[in-house]
Amino acid sequence: MLPASRHSPTLSRRTPLRTLAAAAVLLTLAFVCAALPHSGAAAAGPREADDTQSAVPRSPQVPAGVTAGVAVFDRQTGTFTEQLNAAATFRSASVVKLLLALDFLWDRSPGGIPDADRARLDSMLRSSQDSAANHYWSTYGGPAIVDRMITRVGLVDTAPPPAGYEGSWGYTAISARDTVKIYRHILQTAPADVRDFIMQRLRQSTRCASDSFDQHFGIAAAFSQPWAVKQGWSRFSAQGTCGPGSSTPARTRAGTVSAAGAAGVDLSRPALHTTGTVGAGDRSIVAVLTLHPDGTSYGKAYTDLGRLTRSLNVPGGTAPTGKWYGTWGSDVAVRKEPALGDNLLTRLPAGVEVLVGCQKKGQVVSVPPYTNDWWAYLPQYGGYVTNIYISHPDNQLPDVPLCTEQH
Repeated sequence: MLPASRHSPTLSRRTPLRTLAAAAVLLTLAFVCAALPHSGAAAAGPREADDTQSAVPRSPQVPAGVTAGVAVFDRQTGTFTEQLNAAATFRSASVVKLLLALDFLWDRSPGGIPDADRARLDSMLRSSQDSAANHYWSTYGGPAIVDRMITRVGLVDTAPPPAGYEGSWGYTAISARDTVKIYRHILQTAPADVRDFIMQRLRQSTRCASDSFDQHFGIAAAFSQPWAVKQGWSRFSAQGTCGPGSSTPARTRAGTVSAAGAAGVDLSRPALHTTGTVGAGDRSIVAVLTLHPDGTSYGKAYTDLGRLTRSLNVPGGTAPTGKWYGTWGSDVAVRKEPALGDNLLTRLPAGVEVLVGCQKKGQVVSVPPYTNDWWAYLPQYGGYVTNIYISHPDNQLPDVPLCTEQH
C-alpha cells in the first residue's frame, strides 16, 4: 500500500454518511475526481519508456491472468518478429469492422460511394461506431460477410459468430495471424484507393470512441506516430469513459452472454485487442488479442495490454519519451492547464497507467487529507493531472523533469 501520508484512498461515489463532509469539500473545490481504492501494485516504481524498439528478439511479456494471441510482421523483411499463440481464436469485438469495410468496398471505389456510406465508414473506422457496423452487418448478409472475406483474403482461423448469435458481429472468431493477413491484404492487394481510404481513417483514430471509451491503448500508447489502429473491446463497464462529459451509465459492449462459441471461442471474459501498423511506410503489422479475468476493470486491462505491447519487438516502432506511472481514482481529470476550472480535456480510465513527460507547479489542489501543487503533464493526452492521483509517495516525482514553457 502507499504511505498514508500521501495516497490513501479517500472517497468513492458510494460515500458512507460519515464521509459526506469530506465530499462537500471536494464539491466546493469543483474537483471532478472521486477517489477509488487502489491496489498495492499501483505503487510500484515508474516504468521508463524505451527510446527505440530493439531489433533483438525477446519474448512477449504477458501479464499474469491474461490470455494473449500475438503476431508482429515486419513488411520490410517479410518475416514475423513475434508469434505467441498466433493461431488461437478470440472473439473479434470491433476488429471485425475491418472486414465489414473491405466487404462493402470490394467492388466499389471509395470515390463513388454515397455520402451516407462515407460518413458511416469514417465513424466506424475512426471512432469504432457500433451503429455503422450494425448497418453493414444487417444490410449485407451478417455471417455471410465473414464467409466471403474468409475466401477472398485466405483466412484460416476466422469464423462467423456461433449458432444462436448470428446477429452479433463482435462474436466473429479471429486470430492474430489472420489479423496480420487482413492488414497485408489492405496494404498490398486491395486497390490503392481502398487501401488509402481505410488506412487514412485508421491513422486518424480518435482517442474517444463513439461510445465514449478511451481507445488509444496498446499500439497507440506504446509507439510514437506514425501508426494506424483498429482496436476492439468487449464486456467492460463504462470505466473506460473519456471526454469532457460525465461518466455514462455502466454497460457492456458487444453482448452480455456467458457462453463458448464455435471452436471454444470465449464469449464471456473481458476482451481487449490492439491491431494496426507501426512505423514509416507501415513497416510492421501488429496484432495483440487479449482476454482478461472476469471482473477486470477497463483501466487494469488497458494497463496490462500496454505493458504487453511495449514488450514486443516491433521494427520501425519508436517509443515515446517519458516515465510510466500508475494512477488511482475514478474520473481523474486531465486538464489543459495545471489548474482547476473550465479547462477539462478528458478523464482517465480508472487506475490506468500513464506516460508522464514532465511536471510543474500549478494551482494548489486539496483532496482531503492531501494537498499538492505539483501537476504531471501527460503528452499522450496533451494535458495535466494533479500529482495527487499519480501512484508515488512524493508530491514531486523524483525522476521526471520540469516542464518547459511550451507545456
